[in-house]
Amino acid sequence: MTVTKDKFLIMMISGKEVLIRIGDKNYNCAMDLAMDYIGGKWKTVILWYLRDDKKRFGELKKIMPRITEKMLSLQLKTLELDGIIQRVEYSELPVKKVEYSLTDFGKTLIPVIESIAKWGRDLSELKGERIYI
Repeated sequence: MTVTKDKFLIMMISGKEVLIRIGDKNYNCAMDLAMDYIGGKWKTVILWYLRDDKKRFGELKKIMPRITEKMLSLQLKTLELDGIIQRVEYSELPVKKVEYSLTDFGKTLIPVIESIAKWGRDLSELKGERIYI
């Protein structure tokens, strides 16, 4: 249950007000926390493509053509800092190779993103149309 107090949503657990703190960030409820980790336009899409196998930056960019390189780089760094993905750099000649994959913690999101994807497919069938290009 949540209540509004001083313009903040405060989570109520067992009749007590709860504020979640992780590091220097405060969260008003569990949804606030979860969306900080995976919210936004691109994070769940990146996680979707990493759910089965590791990918290189160029592979992610190719399967996500509408994301800019700057935004992809920023989202990957954020997901890495949050411990959801890992970046592994291989020193190969003549080109350095970097791969991204889900951490064990990140793998706990697979059922969540699969549920979100199913909900999106259901919504598209209910309210949308498929346009094959």
